Amino acid sequence: MLMCILAFVARHPPFAPDDKEIAVIVQYKAQPSREHEAILALTDLIQEVKKEPYFVKIKLHVDPKDKTNIMLYEVWRDEAYYNTKHMNTAHLQRFIESSRAFLTGPPEITIWKVDKVF
Repeated sequence: MLMCILAFVARHPPFAPDDKEIAVIVQYKAQPSREHEAILALTDLIQEVKKEPYFVKIKLHVDPKDKTNIMLYEVWRDEAYYNTKHMNTAHLQRFIESSRAFLTGPPEITIWKVDKVF
């Protein structure tokens, strides 16, 4: 019995919040009638972002009451990487440049850290 418990614990270690893991909320506003174009461009961008080190996941959300409100929920394993190297990647810089055609302006970005896990 003890061997079974030890084997289980070895495969499922207790979760300890990673001091470097962050959640990032990115809120975009698409120009009127340009939300489909914005979503397509974000989808293409995400395909490139997924290849980056420290990337964990991204979820794209659309406000059902106002489809021009688009939000990304991102999880990264390293805040320093996110704030420096990620922000300077060629694919993100290309997106920023092209987004002027379909977004109203730059997004609102907030960074969140894990406090407790339940």
